[in-house]
Amino acid sequence: MGRWQPDARGRLARAALELYVERGFDRTSVAEIAERAGLTERTFFRHYADKREVLFAGSSELRDVLANAVEQAPASATPMDAVAAALEAAAAVLEARQEHARQRQSVIDANSELQERELIKLASLSATLSDALRQRGVDEASAGLAAEVGIAVFKFAFRRWVDRTEDKELAQFIRESMADLRAATADR
Repeated sequence: MGRWQPDARGRLARAALELYVERGFDRTSVAEIAERAGLTERTFFRHYADKREVLFAGSSELRDVLANAVEQAPASATPMDAVAAALEAAAAVLEARQEHARQRQSVIDANSELQERELIKLASLSATLSDALRQRGVDEASAGLAAEVGIAVFKFAFRRWVDRTEDKELAQFIRESMADLRAATADR
């Protein structure tokens, strides 16, 4: 066992994703993940509550990025402009991890329990955006609506990015999706 090697958490995450892609989430055990990573099950549980959490461990970092970006948006920014800035900040974090994101999404798409957990994560991100907007003085209804619409834009852009429908960065997909939204809601 390579217990003395650094980055146990990262090794566990990589091993889990590899096994989930190879065997499927349901057919992969914590013991197999730990073995692939060269660690023990006990070490696994020091880093993750269960095998689902390996796929959702970055959620708190993403919430922080979103909240900070909304907070740092110019005072003149509309709620949707602040949300757009937050989504682009999140895209910058995710961009270097496209292959990981693609594999992670394929595992989630293949498992209804994980799809439910992903929806919970997205609801948490929406709540973070809404809270950050309210901190800027946006009323509750407008903050909630802007946050929910922002997450819908993010989901649409993220899917196009992980599906590799076009060779673009996630931020570009987000900008295009925001522009499409504005066009769809413009008075004609």
